[in-house]
Amino acid sequence: MANKVPRGPLIVGGGLVYAGACALAFSVFNSGNKDVKETNQHLQAHREKDPNFSFVSDPCRACRFQNVANKYDKEIGRDESVMGINVLRRSLLYFHAKGLVLEVGAGTGRNVDYYPSSVNRVVLMDLSDKMLAEARKKLYKDQKPQFACVVGDSTSLDFPDDSFDSVVDTFGLCSYDDPVAVLKEMSRVCKPDGKILLLEHGRSKTWDSITQYLDRNAERHAKNWGCVWNRDLDSILETAGLRPEKLTTWHFGTTYYVVCKPSDITQTQVRTQAMPL
Repeated sequence: MANKVPRGPLIVGGGLVYAGACALAFSVFNSGNKDVKETNQHLQAHREKDPNFSFVSDPCRACRFQNVANKYDKEIGRDESVMGINVLRRSLLYFHAKGLVLEVGAGTGRNVDYYPSSVNRVVLMDLSDKMLAEARKKLYKDQKPQFACVVGDSTSLDFPDDSFDSVVDTFGLCSYDDPVAVLKEMSRVCKPDGKILLLEHGRSKTWDSITQYLDRNAERHAKNWGCVWNRDLDSILETAGLRPEKLTTWHFGTTYYVVCKPSDITQTQVRTQAMPL
């Protein structure tokens, strides 16, 4: 059983996180009716051609990130600030990231300001070149030479086994078609004594009303943002063979803060072709 994360380092942001969650929940639950109607219309149109169509399982779902890259930070920045997400990002990376770091699903580089100066190098990887273009702008503006950006597929990382001291994903497991495959690849490239660091959102196991809302609006959210926000993270972690050392949940159980050791079942996999670090 995973140990709970000590609340001491996070207590300062705790009040902000939960107060923000309440405020945001009120806003979310009382908005979006027009968007829901439009989503249902689009679904109906697609299902006239394919009765099984779903935005959640649409192969083009991840393409949404190409379309929203230039407005992504602006659109989600306010919500993350209100909910205290930045506090959780900073805590996860400041206390646990070390050495050579790989961040998959790095997007627009929303974590770049939260890595401690003690890390040696951070490789930011994302499948969307437009999202990474936004990250490069930040790195150039703030002169951060220890960072590098690489376009790549997180389900097939072009790095050798045991390459990184820390492997990070924040709010990315919701966007991958196969999150289990991504976690196994993260585990493969992580050193045996390294850490896998996750900050993710998924279905709540403690608040049924919240999870029901996520389920009802999963199609709308996937259509707009390429994000499947109601996945069962406990099941995904277990299927990937990961056993969290530290795990806590926030925002009524929908945000997971996880520190894992790499899975033993993937450490024996060998990849002979690799991208230079």
